[in-house]
Amino acid sequence: MSAPAPAPAHEPQAAIFDMDGVLIDSYRAHFESWRRAAAERGRVYTEEQFAAGFGRTSREVIAEQWQWEGQGERLSDDEIARIDERKEWLFREIIGADFPAMAGAVELIESLVRAGFRVAVGSSGPRENVQLAIERLGIGKLLSAVVTGHDVKRGKPDPQVFLIAAERCGVAPGRCVVIEDAPVGIEAARRGGMHVIGLASTGRTVEQLRAADLVVTSLQELSPHNFWQVLQTAARPYSGS
Repeated sequence: MSAPAPAPAHEPQAAIFDMDGVLIDSYRAHFESWRRAAAERGRVYTEEQFAAGFGRTSREVIAEQWQWEGQGERLSDDEIARIDERKEWLFREIIGADFPAMAGAVELIESLVRAGFRVAVGSSGPRENVQLAIERLGIGKLLSAVVTGHDVKRGKPDPQVFLIAAERCGVAPGRCVVIEDAPVGIEAARRGGMHVIGLASTGRTVEQLRAADLVVTSLQELSPHNFWQVLQTAARPYSGS
């Protein structure tokens, strides 16, 4: 089968990568950092709670899951911020010792850039986490835009993170392909009018990502050809509530 024809020069296209579960296989590191942060406060943090927070900012997760401590004492914004900073510091310590790069990530980004795609990272994670991942992967010079949790006011499934990435790339949302591992991330891309490739990485199943245009189990399955194909399909509008 021949590759789809490239888009006209006046229609640039972009590939927007989520970070956690897409560029780095960070499932275990994030769960362990949550578990340690909770243990320091005498709490038990379950894997079920962890999975429920996928794709959202740490502060949103803390505010929702940890909002009451002790005998009905509500966490203040300052306390939520302190827990957030501690949790993310623990995460960086863990991946700094054993960086979990996702197989095929760098090679795929390099091939997309060669094919004319503008590539961005769009993550709800803290700027420090995203910068560490970009540095360890060595992809900084390949990126047209980087958006982190520090740039957005609303976490996924709100599409803000991806819409900012598209704007910074100078690409219309309908010419963007988002690569995501979480249902809330896929929903965010859909709400933003974008195409989506789902990656069933650690902690995810193919079935959970069926709302994507294409679902794979490894980045090594992908090439620019797949991105062209996805862009040539009609964008599937968001149909949720």
